[in-house]
Amino acid sequence: MIGLLRKHRFFRSHPLRASYDAVVIGGGAHGMATAYYLAKDHGMKNVAVVEQSYIGAGASGRNTTIIRSNYLTPEGTRFYEASVQLYKTLSQDLNFNMLFSQHGHLTLAHSDRSVNTMMERAEVNRLLGVDSRVIFPDEIKELEPMLDVSDHPTFPILAALYHPPGGIIRHDAVVWGYAKEADRLGVEIHPYTQVTGITRQNGRVTGIETNRGRISAGTVISCTSGWSTLVGRLAGIEVPITTHILQACVTEPVKPLLRKIIVSGTLHIYISQSDRGEFVMGSEIEPYSGYSNRGTFRFIEDLAMHMVELLPMLGRARILRQWTGLCDVSPDYAPIMGLTEADGFLIDAGWGTYGFKASPIVGKTMAELGATGRTPDLIAPFRLSRFYENELVSERGAAAVSH
Repeated sequence: MIGLLRKHRFFRSHPLRASYDAVVIGGGAHGMATAYYLAKDHGMKNVAVVEQSYIGAGASGRNTTIIRSNYLTPEGTRFYEASVQLYKTLSQDLNFNMLFSQHGHLTLAHSDRSVNTMMERAEVNRLLGVDSRVIFPDEIKELEPMLDVSDHPTFPILAALYHPPGGIIRHDAVVWGYAKEADRLGVEIHPYTQVTGITRQNGRVTGIETNRGRISAGTVISCTSGWSTLVGRLAGIEVPITTHILQACVTEPVKPLLRKIIVSGTLHIYISQSDRGEFVMGSEIEPYSGYSNRGTFRFIEDLAMHMVELLPMLGRARILRQWTGLCDVSPDYAPIMGLTEADGFLIDAGWGTYGFKASPIVGKTMAELGATGRTPDLIAPFRLSRFYENELVSERGAAAVSH
């Protein structure tokens, strides 16, 4: 395996050193972005990324690539808008083609209450300079001719929140691009390196223990999805998160038919068409907590029923494969970022189904915190201590369905 890693196309293999200025746990988009910006923005070159599997093996490689910033809360909207702006130039910044396409995002409303929620989101978005507005069936049909906007579906479409900057980007390319440039700047990337313990002395984290040996570190940053509660406990931190599985699937490729990304919170489904012509579809997280990596027939059955009602032309499309991913959900459906009660241990977790959208700005802000010790304004509302200070950031109205 080591021999293969030395020939890896995007990063080099290194022996594991005994000490680093910072160690990032998690080799997905968040971890790679954090390491990259530590090196690029703050000149920290003695940085290691440790990943228990191959890079991008977790949520970064199992999501459905949707990018948007039309969230409900001012805190969430500002944060995701900053991420979209970074995504716009990411291919150029990392010298890596990520196939970023901004072709618009429709969140459907099937009830009067949903329409009211869309109106509220649109006002919040527009006050913060985000392009987002409520449209009705005539315009919906014009923008997306394939949608059935008649009264035939069980839940007819009454309106939609239209977000023109919404788009898709190749998820694995984001991980590879950040890894390539982080490596070029001197960051060491260590796949197949599992964290088995976190060492503390006088209340401060001093390093980690791995299946390859012990490492001393001035700062440890946890950027994991699915395992954040377990990593937190290694540091003596209880993180208020439950882990659920999220299922998705993809069809055979067909000619371009779908112009927009379509999401329905009422039906708990979403769909987009990739550049290769595949329809990428998903549903809501499963209501039970767990770590299963097996898909279910119930997911396919429910998804197909609603999809064919909204988009009748999908009735003959053949599903090629389905998969699951792990999602960490916090009590207020907003992420957890920043300091913890263990000095030197920073956390980036609780992203539910929308963490990939935030990858660039997470890396930027977590790197700033790790390098300077100062919490950036953009992530201050998402601090862990908010759950004890009664200052929650309820994002449920914009996260009732994945993506």
